[in-house]
Amino acid sequence: MRAGILTVSDRSSRGEREDASGPALRAWLTERGVKAVRIEVVPDEEDRISAVLRKWADEEGFEIILTTGGTGVSPRDVTPDATRKVLERTIPGFGERMRYRSLEKTPTAIVSRAVAGVRKRSLIINLPGSPKGAVENLEAVWDAVPHTVAKIRGDDSDCAPPPVP
Repeated sequence: MRAGILTVSDRSSRGEREDASGPALRAWLTERGVKAVRIEVVPDEEDRISAVLRKWADEEGFEIILTTGGTGVSPRDVTPDATRKVLERTIPGFGERMRYRSLEKTPTAIVSRAVAGVRKRSLIINLPGSPKGAVENLEAVWDAVPHTVAKIRGDDSDCAPPPVP
């Protein structure tokens, strides 16, 4: 699988803070045989975020597109809003699972607005901005990612084995 990682951060985009989440996600994916083809950093601006997501799904055809950052409730946290604008179908279970697992570690996870879904043949997943939170949230849903990507790409095999008689 090929992935794109989009870090959403005003400070990192201005060079005021090094992006640690993108490289952390790349390392984690590489350990699982996923090639992180591109890492980009953009400011917390809906139009910029949406434009990259569209390009990566429509033109680059990444199987997985991960965003990191901008999933909270501050005025500049617009990643889920930008993502919803480009999704063709949402997959609520990803966000639900990530929030559930994060709540085991911190009560503030309840304010995460992370979403996931499908555009064209790409799975897009919003992750928190901290390197630790981004990796932990991806770990929380990873078991479903290969199956989801296969289904998005047209795999028509049964999702569950038939019952044993």
